Amino acid sequence: MAVISSGMPLRAQTPAGAQGSVPVYEAHARAVVVDVVVTEGSGEAVPALHKQDFQVLEDGKPQTVDFFEEHTAKTSPADALPPLPKMPPSVYTNVPPAPESDAVNVLLLDSLNTEKEDQVYVRQQILEFLKNMQPGTRCAIFTLGSKLRFVQGFTADTAVLQAALTDKKNGVSPEKDWPSRARTDNQDDQEQIATMVALLNGHMTGGIQAVAESQRDFADFQAGDRAAMTLEALQYLARYLGGIPGRKNLIWFASSFPVTVFPTPSQRQAMSEMRVNTSAMTKTADLLTVSNVAVYPVGAEGLMVDHWTGSNSARAGRSGGAVMREIAGENAGRADTIAAMEQLAADTGGKAFYNTNDLNMAMQRAIADGSHYYTLVYTPTNKKMDGSYRRIEVKLTEGTYKLAYRRGYNADESLAVETKPDSDPLLPLLTLGLPSATQVLYGVRVVPLSPQPAPGSTRAGMNPNLTGPVTRYAVDFMVRWTDVALDPAPDGKHRGSIQMGLMAYDRNGKAVNWAGGLQRMNLSPNVYASIQKSGIPAHMEIDLPNSDVYLETGVYDWGTGKAGTLEILIHFVPATATGAPPAAPKTN
Repeated sequence: MAVISSGMPLRAQTPAGAQGSVPVYEAHARAVVVDVVVTEGSGEAVPALHKQDFQVLEDGKPQTVDFFEEHTAKTSPADALPPLPKMPPSVYTNVPPAPESDAVNVLLLDSLNTEKEDQVYVRQQILEFLKNMQPGTRCAIFTLGSKLRFVQGFTADTAVLQAALTDKKNGVSPEKDWPSRARTDNQDDQEQIATMVALLNGHMTGGIQAVAESQRDFADFQAGDRAAMTLEALQYLARYLGGIPGRKNLIWFASSFPVTVFPTPSQRQAMSEMRVNTSAMTKTADLLTVSNVAVYPVGAEGLMVDHWTGSNSARAGRSGGAVMREIAGENAGRADTIAAMEQLAADTGGKAFYNTNDLNMAMQRAIADGSHYYTLVYTPTNKKMDGSYRRIEVKLTEGTYKLAYRRGYNADESLAVETKPDSDPLLPLLTLGLPSATQVLYGVRVVPLSPQPAPGSTRAGMNPNLTGPVTRYAVDFMVRWTDVALDPAPDGKHRGSIQMGLMAYDRNGKAVNWAGGLQRMNLSPNVYASIQKSGIPAHMEIDLPNSDVYLETGVYDWGTGKAGTLEILIHFVPATATGAPPAAPKTN
């Protein structure tokens, strides 16, 4: 995928701001990154290619590849992975259960652009896929309805993903949003006009024409709103994914795909007529580009068949010409959907899957396709950042393999990334739903403090606006000492510094409380010997609202610049007569 970047975005918004970290994009450096997926005719990845095997052209002009790297799928049979030891009650770890792939995957269940009956089938197919998901595959789940909704952050734990999807309160259930338009809506509109004409013995009056025009205007109004809402959701997703290194595969399930990333002039005109701001399309393209997002559209409809043969008696009694027009309209709609899917995939370096009932297999193929890729970086010979579209072409010097990659980018000043380090290096890593960082491994125990502080006590945490009933939790870390720099000093002691952090979010993704601090270590020989046996301990306390809360935990070692993070879902249980409410967290 193509992206102009000066490095990874590190700066995040303040905790009380929006739902997550938002990279700050400014022009500083000129480097185009292209992720290339190379497959054989059977769809199998082609490994062990080298820098000299690739040729890169921009607007037809050869470019010099400055950096080259192959990313491989780290897969192992499930029975070949030794299971992690069972954690004690309320103890969790960020030790990954399997080697993690360089790519992450977002499952986007789109109810805004999907038939209600198709939504049920998609959910069933995703659950089936999760039961046998390849170990080490990191997925997150979002839904798109009247707004984009976070369901589950990145995790390789299939049980956590399944629980999030089936959660009756916060999971995924079929719905129809007001801007949505069902397959039968156009048919019903046509039937209404046909019935009115038939009642007037086949005469088309000005009044009937006005009704037909009103129907078309309303359909266009709905289409424009769906497109605008979809673009807004893609922009948010791109911002959310911007801070995650590597390739991001957006596996998008929908019955229709009303937007395009790099529109043709005619598509721009059509979107403009639907009142969609064309600058929103440019902004979406730029954000997807800089965040290395490849789109994998998956047709939620499954096998594409004619739907006109329903039980509707009015439809059954229509003339052959009307039925044929209906069939032709459905065929044209399916062709438009396929074309939109193919264009989205080609523009972003993904692959489209349609006309299949095996959505489970489509997910497997999409994830496998996006987990083995080559990264090529070049400095474009055309230095102008004039907003024009730059066409990218990647070729292999030998072989007839299939290549998937982003086909271009907009040469906008806004594409470069400003990398201003934050004063707290953990803050950007504690955004809700990010993949666990595993450079520093640790275990953490999260339990309600016993006894609870007296009423009116000073709140634990850094949110001065935290109100309402709360429960104080004790958070005890045990950090693997080999992951932390403990430098020997002349006096025989070992010194080091680690940053500890907690960030709590409610179910809507709003930060409700946070805590953190620097732990300096000046370890005597006896303490250092003890740490080598058990690890580095750290204790924190934080007040959390009496409701379900996501608790992001993190450790950063100042000596090595390495970090570890872990997300824990704390299910609140009301207090009983026996004492404080217990915590029943689930980890990512």
